[in-house]
Amino acid sequence: MDKKTAIQLLGGSVAQAAKNIGISYQAVAKWPEKLTPRIADRVIAAQMRLRRRPKKVL
Repeated sequence: MDKKTAIQLLGGSVAQAAKNIGISYQAVAKWPEKLTPRIADRVIAAQMRLRRRPKKVL
């Protein structure tokens, strides 16, 4: 996964990606252009959490 795709999946900006994954802006800014498998896994996990919506309670 590349850095640009990861940022888009996590909100579209470095600041939003950092917030959604739970790390600092600076940490996201230092990501390599081709993400390591470890970082890519964190991105995917954060994206899945963002997509999960609580069920409506009656």
